[in-house]
Amino acid sequence: MALDTENTALSYDAPEKDLYEMGEIPPMGYVPKQMYAWAIRKEREGEPNKAMLQEVVDVPELDSNEVLVLVMAAGVNYNGVWAGLGVPISMFDVHKQPYHIAGSDASGIVWAVGDKVTRWKVGDEVVIHCNQDDGDDEHCNGGDPMFSNSQRIWGYETPDGSFSQFTRVQAQQLMPRPKHLTWEESACYTLTLATAYRMLFGHEPHDLKPGQNVLVWGASGGLGSYAIQLINTAGANAIGVISDESKRDFVMGLGAKGVINRNDFNCWGQLPTVNTPEYNDWLKEARKFGKAIWEITGKGVNVDMVFEHPGEKTFPVSSLVCKKGGMVVICAGTSGFNCTFDVRYMWMHQKRLQGSHFAHLKQASAANNLMVERRLDPCMSEVFPWAELPDAHMKMLRNEHKPGNMSVLVQAPRTGLRTLGDVLEAGKS
Repeated sequence: MALDTENTALSYDAPEKDLYEMGEIPPMGYVPKQMYAWAIRKEREGEPNKAMLQEVVDVPELDSNEVLVLVMAAGVNYNGVWAGLGVPISMFDVHKQPYHIAGSDASGIVWAVGDKVTRWKVGDEVVIHCNQDDGDDEHCNGGDPMFSNSQRIWGYETPDGSFSQFTRVQAQQLMPRPKHLTWEESACYTLTLATAYRMLFGHEPHDLKPGQNVLVWGASGGLGSYAIQLINTAGANAIGVISDESKRDFVMGLGAKGVINRNDFNCWGQLPTVNTPEYNDWLKEARKFGKAIWEITGKGVNVDMVFEHPGEKTFPVSSLVCKKGGMVVICAGTSGFNCTFDVRYMWMHQKRLQGSHFAHLKQASAANNLMVERRLDPCMSEVFPWAELPDAHMKMLRNEHKPGNMSVLVQAPRTGLRTLGDVLEAGKS
C-alpha cells in the first residue's frame, strides 16, 4: 500500500534536462540521464579527502523491484571511511565496478519505481535502510535475511550509495520518513539505530530485558547514543563509556545510569600473554575498571551485556567484565580487528560472543517506528553542505566529530526543511 503524501499533489514548473545542478529539482518523476556524485575510484583509494571526488555519472537504471530515490540528505557513517581507505577490504574487489558511491543512510523522495513495486509510489517521502538481499533463499523466506549469502550493505558492498543526487535501492529498503524531522535529521539515524536495535534485541535468549545492565562503548557516538536511548526505553540500565569528559553530560542526558571515562584506566589493547607479569598488571587494571562498573550497578553486579564495536583495544576487557552467562555482542572493529581475550573466563563462565551485522527489515522497521513515534531523538550533531562531504569523513576518521550523528545536505539547499515544498521555496531565494 502506498503512503499518502502531500508531494503527489504538489504542482511546480521545472524544465526537463539531462543534468541538474545540486539543489535543482526536476519535474516530479522525471529521471535525467546523469547526476552529480561523490565517487571513489580504485586508483585513488586513501583518506576520504583524496579518495572522494565529485563526478558526473549516469543515473542508474531500475530493475523490476527497485526504486529510484531523489536524495535530500545523507548520513555519514564509518563505512564511508572504510570505503575510501579500501580497508579492511577494497569494495572494488566486491562489486567489480569502475567507481564506488558510498553512503548507507538517506532521506528523500521516491522518484521512479520498477514495474513490480506496489508498496511505494512516486512522491512518497522515505528513509532508507541499508540491507539488501536477493530474497530467493530459505533465509529470506522464513529465516533471517541477514544470514543469506546474498546479503549485502547498500552503499558499501554495492557501488550505488546515497552520496549522489539519485540513488537506486530495493523496494524493501524503504520506510516511512518521520514527518516531524527535517531532511537532515531523517538522514542521519537509520544505519546506527537499526544496528543498535538488532544488537540489543535480536539475539535470543540474550535479548535485552527490563532491569538488565549494559556496558556501552563509545556512548557518545552514533551507535552509542542510540544504544543508550534504546536501553533506557526498554527499562534497562546503560553504563556508558567515554574518552572525553566533555561528553559526560551528553551521555547522561540520553538516559544513562552512569558514565565511565576509559582514560582513567590503562588496560586497553591486545591481551598480554596469560600468566606473565604484564598480564597480571593488565588484570589488576581491568578489575579496577570492573569495580568502576560496580559503583554504578552495585558491588559484585557485572553487566548482562556488553555493546561492543571498538574491537581490538577494548575486547579483552569486555569479555572479562561481562557476567556469567552474559553476552558480548560486537558489530565492528573501529580500533582494530585482532581481538584477543582470556578464554578461561569465557568457557568457565559460559559467556556468549555474538557477532551482529546491521538488521533485517522487521528490526529496522521496529526501530524506525520508535523514531516516528518520537520516542527517540536522532541526536544529530553536525550538518555539512554537499561540498564538504569528504571533510565530514575526515573528521570521523580522526575522531574529531561531535557527539551524535552527522548528515550531509544533498538536494536540500539548506537545513531546517521538512517537505518538498520547503525545498522548492528555498530554491527560489
